[in-house]
Amino acid sequence: MNVISAVAGSVVYPPGGKFGPRIQKDIQLVMLYTGEMSVTIDGRELHVQPGHVVLLLPGHEEQFAFSKTEDTWHRWIALHVPELEEKSREAFRSLPEYLPLTEDMNRLTDLLLRLQRDASPSDPVILQLGLAALHLYPVESQRSMDQKEKHPAIYSALSWIREHYAEEVTLKEMAAVAKVSPEHLVRLFKQYEQATPFQYLWSFRIQKAVELLTNTGLTVTEIALRCGFKTSHHFARQLKQSTGRTASEIRQLSWSGLRKAGI
Repeated sequence: MNVISAVAGSVVYPPGGKFGPRIQKDIQLVMLYTGEMSVTIDGRELHVQPGHVVLLLPGHEEQFAFSKTEDTWHRWIALHVPELEEKSREAFRSLPEYLPLTEDMNRLTDLLLRLQRDASPSDPVILQLGLAALHLYPVESQRSMDQKEKHPAIYSALSWIREHYAEEVTLKEMAAVAKVSPEHLVRLFKQYEQATPFQYLWSFRIQKAVELLTNTGLTVTEIALRCGFKTSHHFARQLKQSTGRTASEIRQLSWSGLRKAGI
């Protein structure tokens, strides 16, 4: 797929706001955060609630109507493709029209918005970020389908872990949220996640810590505390064990990659 430009944006529409009609020229991901949005595509209406991302394809007539009672905030990523091959178009059509909005999609949008201030829409780094967001959509679609196939207790426990990973967590608390016994929760995690609840928790903490090391200037001690580690020494040991690298090495690799990209 020949993408020649990528751009991200953010806009807030006042109550009763409208946009269009227009003919969509790009492949576009529209992420809704507040309010609500109705998109009429070739005469067919699609209602979208906050916390979702919509996939729009070129060549269709679109018209947007936003919440009548509150501000509607959405962001978008648009990729311009001179000609979308029928095979690619069919692949996109097979995907859901909208999906729950994930942290990964938000992070890519944040980065694209930040970097495009000093780069053109055709800059290789900007293009790669736009493509990464587009490639993430089918991945998240499959993940969403897999999630529906899991036991409800797993879904509840995972959501709770992602909100409370920085706190002191007990198996009993997780089981209470999931509405199963601690023993049954362990069995379910091994079945669906190939890990115990605490193995998943520590892995998630490491993941969040690596994100902070890569994207912020917080000290190692601050990151350790924010991610649920009792001491920086405990964090350092877990990080080395999980990634094979120290905090300094991870930061060095991150900055080195940015320099090579010309950022």
